[in-house]
Amino acid sequence: MSVFEWLGKSEPPPADEPEGPSAREALEESVIAALKTVFDPEIPVNIYDLGLIYGISIDPESAHVDIEMTLTAPGCPVAQTFPGEVERRVMEVPGINSAKVELVWEPPWTRDRMTEAAMLSLGML
Repeated sequence: MSVFEWLGKSEPPPADEPEGPSAREALEESVIAALKTVFDPEIPVNIYDLGLIYGISIDPESAHVDIEMTLTAPGCPVAQTFPGEVERRVMEVPGINSAKVELVWEPPWTRDRMTEAAMLSLGML
């Protein structure tokens, strides 16, 4: 009796079947966790749950992350320094070699982008 018959299977699983998250998915989860440690200076909620992150692009081969984010208002006083802070926080993620944050203003941020948890913590639900 083969081990596969003993396990009740007639053959081994296909080799290309993924087991667990891919390297890119694992890095993305870690980057998101890092983003959740950055808080808007005027609102006590992290930038990810506030919906300020519009896009995350990860190249696992070069370990580079591109992030598109916005601020709650174009005249926000941290517009010049905040992207650098976000880059530094993402660079602390093990396996990330470089990061670039681009501020975008389209589409404009609205409260609709906030997670339910963020709205709850701000008493909006």
